[in-house]
Amino acid sequence: MTKKQETTVEDRRLTLTNLDKILWPDDHITKAELIHYYLEVYSFLAKHLVGRPLVVTRYPDGIHGQHFYQKDAPDYSPDWIRTCPLYSEESKRVINYILADDLPTICWLANQACIELHPWMSPGSHLDYPDFAVLDLDPAGQTTYQDACTVALVLKQVLDELNLFSLVKTSGATGLHIYLPVKPEYTYEEIRLFTRRIAEIVVELIPDQATVIRQVKKRGNLVYVDYLQNVRGKTVCSPYSVRPRPHAPVSTPLHWEEVPGSSPIDFTIRTVLPRLHQTGDLFAPVLENPQSLQNAWSRLGLPRRD
Repeated sequence: MTKKQETTVEDRRLTLTNLDKILWPDDHITKAELIHYYLEVYSFLAKHLVGRPLVVTRYPDGIHGQHFYQKDAPDYSPDWIRTCPLYSEESKRVINYILADDLPTICWLANQACIELHPWMSPGSHLDYPDFAVLDLDPAGQTTYQDACTVALVLKQVLDELNLFSLVKTSGATGLHIYLPVKPEYTYEEIRLFTRRIAEIVVELIPDQATVIRQVKKRGNLVYVDYLQNVRGKTVCSPYSVRPRPHAPVSTPLHWEEVPGSSPIDFTIRTVLPRLHQTGDLFAPVLENPQSLQNAWSRLGLPRRD
């Protein structure tokens, strides 16, 4: 690629600009590489984005420059990009969320230096009912990624005991994301209540390793088991999303048996694609195997649902 290039992606004409812009200075990774990565990974990524309102984080001056979250499709967006207009009580206005429903859209977003992709946990067909729950394991203080791995395995044991299927991916930063596929019949409030109880059980089992305390200064050297992402409109980064950190790590699904020996820097924009072509989309079951929480709900002693 050159500094500027006219290209056609699935019959859409795009102008790619500033292709030699360095987004990761220490690794000399350019915007051209970011665009190439998202075009190549989209066959794995698509099912996790299609139909879901998308929040992106843009880094036009690279990962060490100013950045901003973007929910609203900008006025200069191509007219062929699909959006999902939703009224925001917080902003008191309609937000036109972009839907990354095709390859030209993901290419256009990457050209805008959108490094991180954060889709909603529910698609437009049932926005109030997520089809997965998330527990975000976030090391704090002197804790490390390996400490998060230890907590993740305890969390899996709790979910296994409840006969619940779960999947795990690196966050692409210092922690792990545990996903729980669910039938889209539970509200966000119910999912948050359920995941809170799971998180509390983990803390009860390993109080010297995990916490549900939200305030960073009060967590000490414990791994934070964050269930609070399970809120309408809140997001975590998508599987296969790049992160704005050294080496351009990618949030990558793992086999559970890989967790103890893994490292977030094992999976980067330059290394993850060969793995994906070998393993396929390990996170496909998130959307293919929805499960009822009814039995687990009762076993946990949660309030009866109306």
